[in-house]
Amino acid sequence: MFNFNYYTPTKVVFGKNTVEQVGELVKQYGGTKVLIHYGGQSAIKSGLVDRVKASLEAAGIGHVELGGVVPNPHLSKVYEGIELSKQEGVDFLLPVGGGSVIDSAKAIAYGLAEPEFDVWDLYAHTRIPRASLPLGAVLTIAAAGSEMSDSSVITNEKTGQKRGCNSDLCRAKFAIMDPELTMTLPDYQTMSGCVDIMMHTMERYFTQGEVPDITDAISEGLLKAVMKHARILHDDPNNYNSRAEVMWASSISHNGLTGCGHQGSDWSSHRIEHELGGMFDVTHGAGLAAVWPSWASYVYKDCLGRFVKFAKDVMGVDPEEVVKMQASKPANAQLVEAETDNSLSRDELVALAGIDAMEEFFRSIDMPVNMRELGIEPTEEQIRELALGCEAAVGGKVGSAKVLQLADIEAIYRMAL
Repeated sequence: MFNFNYYTPTKVVFGKNTVEQVGELVKQYGGTKVLIHYGGQSAIKSGLVDRVKASLEAAGIGHVELGGVVPNPHLSKVYEGIELSKQEGVDFLLPVGGGSVIDSAKAIAYGLAEPEFDVWDLYAHTRIPRASLPLGAVLTIAAAGSEMSDSSVITNEKTGQKRGCNSDLCRAKFAIMDPELTMTLPDYQTMSGCVDIMMHTMERYFTQGEVPDITDAISEGLLKAVMKHARILHDDPNNYNSRAEVMWASSISHNGLTGCGHQGSDWSSHRIEHELGGMFDVTHGAGLAAVWPSWASYVYKDCLGRFVKFAKDVMGVDPEEVVKMQASKPANAQLVEAETDNSLSRDELVALAGIDAMEEFFRSIDMPVNMRELGIEPTEEQIRELALGCEAAVGGKVGSAKVLQLADIEAIYRMAL
């Protein structure tokens, strides 16, 4: 087990009707004037914003509102939030929504704490944050895990750059999580969220070096639970228990727990998808599903032990069955390719079967497994631009399962077509 720091200061208030506690929680953490930040009209039409305002008013806390956050949240909205909050004397941020709204609020909190600087500098990585205003969160989408993470991702819509900033300064003081608030989500958004949750753990799972048994047990259990409950929600979107399982998994998957004690995380799939989000404004979880099979097929030989373990312990692949299938008629495209290469070992065949099983899971919940299914077909010029943008964002290389450089990133984009 490698040395690690694990810091998760966010207070979680989980369950039905917990939004009624928001006023007292804001008061507990020193807020006197709140910016209620949200996305579209659903938060208003559902009555959720009114419930939040009523709780704040009952606690004697002033508030001002700013809606309009979009998926892949825009820098222009962050600037708007900073200016409004300055004018109104805001001292506490309260995002009501999912990861995009929370990320936007985190960026506003950074900008308000250091008003003499351009907040985009943090995301362009030309400086690091030194301060942030406090914030809480009322979660309405289980996906990004931003309610307990140190991360915020913002899109500069003028340049098409989607960039992240990580700092413990932006961690939420509290997170209110009521699974009932997620029941009105469209199925596509729910399933995209489930993929995003899984990918936050998978980015930490596929790593070089030893991984503690306890970390693997947590990671593998989380992945299997999310797959189980994603399938349930695909057929029964009002299942409270499955909504609750997925919502809690969202937080656990991205609060650092599934990365404790190993050598380092990968994050290549996220970085590759971020460029797609910046250029094409695709839904993040769906974009991850579209690029992960190609990334996995490209890197698996360099991290073979982890892919074999994933195949057996997460996807339930039986090595003996893989050998039998290979001896008879192949049952999937990955094994068809494998059959033409007599040099592939038993472990490589098992790893490929695990990748194929995950691809089949994505299909089973109507998620894309390539860019065409995602609805985009980048040109050769755009692929080059995507790869160059990714290379610039990561400082030249990224990855742990396999360290990727420009040519590798470009090859994965092409495979994902």
